Amino acid sequence: MNIILLGPPGAGKGTQATRLVKERNMVQLSTGDMLRAEKNAGTPLGDRIKAVMDAGELVSDEIVTQLIDDRLAGLAPEQGVIFDGYPRTLAQAQSLDALLDARDRTLDYVVELEVDEEALVKRITGRFECVACGALYNDNYKQPIKADTCDVCGSHEFKRRADDNEEAVRTRMAEYRAKTAPILPHYEAKGIVRRVDGMASVETVSKGIDAVLDG
Repeated sequence: MNIILLGPPGAGKGTQATRLVKERNMVQLSTGDMLRAEKNAGTPLGDRIKAVMDAGELVSDEIVTQLIDDRLAGLAPEQGVIFDGYPRTLAQAQSLDALLDARDRTLDYVVELEVDEEALVKRITGRFECVACGALYNDNYKQPIKADTCDVCGSHEFKRRADDNEEAVRTRMAEYRAKTAPILPHYEAKGIVRRVDGMASVETVSKGIDAVLDG
């Protein structure tokens, strides 16, 4: 099973990808993580990536495609893959088609977590976490039982991400819409796009994704 997991920041892609890796033994290919790892590995390709990043430029489609192809080459044919952060453009989607075809793999589904933008802004701007143990809370949905005290470890220190403000969140959403708009019709024409309500509980979203994959 090979899938693309789509959704704006805060939609829960990371949570669901982690679960799929654990429960279905899939491999998550996150282009951001892969680029950073290759850059730090000191390989010839990593040196190319480092030079591009150090210059403040975007890594080319050709490099990203090569990186993904190298990772796929190291996987067993039956190993399921979750593509995360790629493809972002129609050209990348077409490159991925060719890459998968060359490796005798099929893209089974593109699963998009649908969200209500206003509700998602509220969810993201309200979130904070315990500094000590990482337990997650939210101003609007999940406050600590005792004010300023972590339910899990009792710590009194909490932190918020600097970019979890309304302006930054709306900018990230606009970028997501701009990037996914060109690729969705490409996959809709293939009949493999499926949508799941990303605003539901984590358990309900999980069941929705499982229903798609087991369908």
